[in-house]
Amino acid sequence: MKIKDGFVLRDVCGEQVIMGEGLGAVNFGKLLALNDTAAWLWQKALEMGDFTVEALAAALCDEYDVAPDEAREDVAEIVSEWQEVGVI
Repeated sequence: MKIKDGFVLRDVCGEQVIMGEGLGAVNFGKLLALNDTAAWLWQKALEMGDFTVEALAAALCDEYDVAPDEAREDVAEIVSEWQEVGVI
């Protein structure tokens, strides 16, 4: 999976939000607020380029004190949300 071109993470009034820029903004038309961990995952997904749930979950385990099964579930949930709104 990859993050679609035209979507960026910005700090808006202290909130981390995904928003569309350029052509991404035309069809998106909203902001998607992320908590700190989800924002960290977004940045990690950008760094990876082509990413998988498993790769993001492994990175999450390396960064935070979280069990692999819990990390996989949490990452799968946020990636599913990103797919639903069309940013990946």
